[in-house]
Amino acid sequence: MRLLLTSDTHLPVRAQSLPEALMNAVAEADAVIHAGDWIDEATLKLFESRARLLIGVYGNNDSPGLRRMLPEIAYAEMEGVRFAVVHETGAAAGRERRCAERFPEVDVLVFGHSHIPWDTSVGRLRLLNPGSPTDRRRQPFCSFMSLMIADARVYDVTLHPLPLRG
Repeated sequence: MRLLLTSDTHLPVRAQSLPEALMNAVAEADAVIHAGDWIDEATLKLFESRARLLIGVYGNNDSPGLRRMLPEIAYAEMEGVRFAVVHETGAAAGRERRCAERFPEVDVLVFGHSHIPWDTSVGRLRLLNPGSPTDRRRQPFCSFMSLMIADARVYDVTLHPLPLRG
């Protein structure tokens, strides 16, 4: 399975539209995981209309409407890999330990909030933050991630930098 990971789309606050490269990747993915801060319900509907399978959570900036439509934490098992999705994980210092304690039965934790790409492991838990496709904060580029899963394993985790937009 091909998975696309994204977070912190922040439409229409940080951008008026999503990058074409991201939306092309959404259409090609077998599943899309969004780790919150959609901001606009129309963005959720756009992803729902384009993704074969969408797993998402709400973020700290999301409206009451989005909070009614999405969980704070989502769990999914695909191809034998157990995923959890959450928006916030707290400070970078101690993140791996905290998340391993909070999600002991999970193989991959996808999170957002910081807009800073992250890929680390602790024990069998892999923590992934795809960054943001619309707001790079202190990063050199906006981004999203993709990965492959098969036979209860994660392969080819790739950070996709996006061109700066005018």
